[in-house]
Amino acid sequence: MSPIKSIYTCQNCGTQSPKWLGKCPSCNEWNTFVEEVVSKKQVSGKLSAQIAGNQPLTLDKIETVHNKRISVKIEEFNRVLGGGIVPGSLILLGGDPGIGKSTLALQLALELSDRKILYTSGEESLQQIKLRAERLKTVNNNCLFLSETSLENIIAQTEQVQPEILIIDSIQTLSTETIESSPGSVSQVRECTSVILKLAKKTGTAVILIGHITKEGSLAGPKVLEHMVDVVLQFEGDTNYMYRILRSNKNRFGSTSELGIFEMGSDGLREIINPSELLISKMSDNVSGTAIASAIEGARPFLIEIQSLVSSAVYGTPQRSTTGFDLRRLNMLLAVLEKRAGFKLIQKDVFLNIAGGLRISDPATDLSVISAILSSNLDVPINHKWCFAGEVGLTGEIRAVNRMEQRIAEAEKLGFSRIFIPAHNKSFDHAKFKIEIVKAARVEEVFRKIFS
Repeated sequence: MSPIKSIYTCQNCGTQSPKWLGKCPSCNEWNTFVEEVVSKKQVSGKLSAQIAGNQPLTLDKIETVHNKRISVKIEEFNRVLGGGIVPGSLILLGGDPGIGKSTLALQLALELSDRKILYTSGEESLQQIKLRAERLKTVNNNCLFLSETSLENIIAQTEQVQPEILIIDSIQTLSTETIESSPGSVSQVRECTSVILKLAKKTGTAVILIGHITKEGSLAGPKVLEHMVDVVLQFEGDTNYMYRILRSNKNRFGSTSELGIFEMGSDGLREIINPSELLISKMSDNVSGTAIASAIEGARPFLIEIQSLVSSAVYGTPQRSTTGFDLRRLNMLLAVLEKRAGFKLIQKDVFLNIAGGLRISDPATDLSVISAILSSNLDVPINHKWCFAGEVGLTGEIRAVNRMEQRIAEAEKLGFSRIFIPAHNKSFDHAKFKIEIVKAARVEEVFRKIFS
């Protein structure tokens, strides 16, 4: 009989220790070590080589197999994956609680009526899944549902049904009999994912795993989980807003620069084909403190509205608050305005908001941010047919940004009459655009042209 021993595993990063530790030496998190019972196998002193296994081959002897992707009915999902789901791939979908991960997976399963799909849930009963499906108002007789938390039962049902796509909600609820620990532990998540990976590669079944995330925003479970899967998708958004963003953090079969945008409604998720028209307010005419930025997130350009409010500080320390924008970058831009442009904002409260609840990391929004701040400070509105694209440096210069042609084309398509861009962006043909292109090298030039 194999001897039983206990080890302590960090639930945050997977580090193992023979004794309990208050602070993890790897990730520096406190109180994350949990005791797990493992059985140690008896091994002989000799290493036996098994020649009957897989043999090494040269490239010319490896058969080329072109697996046709499974195109889902949700085009934004196809865009992020690079054209569809690759058979035999393992996709990990993570996101905040209540953001819509299960809704997206169920909607994907119900709309693929020409494919056999097995949807397994360890978090909901079959009656709860049916209630959610009735709200989506979609019927698919080729989709089978299973409420199960045992990995062995799920594998047995998968081998019997032989679906083209297997959806598991969620990986943290599964447990296998080979590991003596509770579901959701590091060892259970690692072992269950390993078994599912072997099943996917052996049978060619595409598997979508739904995963929980920690309070820091990273996927729960060991970091090796992200290395084992083929695709890592992150479903982002604020539950107080209706817009959701699907990003690809890892994709072995496509680009990681794509993203999909959805709108959450009472009947499920709706694709946003042209997000620029929804993210720009229709009430911004003759209102100070707003500026339009031509941004690029992933591989798609869209225009967003930057809203700013500058007021006199009531308390001794002025407030700096942002929604959807990096607070440290806002402080940097305010310092540039103070030092390079001569605007005294040290005794002013500054509030910044990205309309629609989106979180933008494109540095090309810097120019629109400082324009919105000065518009609110001077109480002078900016023409709502003007937009901005440019990164602001610490010396006050406007630095060049990438893919300027796409930004200008998006602004022209939506009817904007003028766009302010860096003077150093020269590698494109100006003649093919009808929109007025205004170039500037420093922030002072932009302010003179806007507020003169």
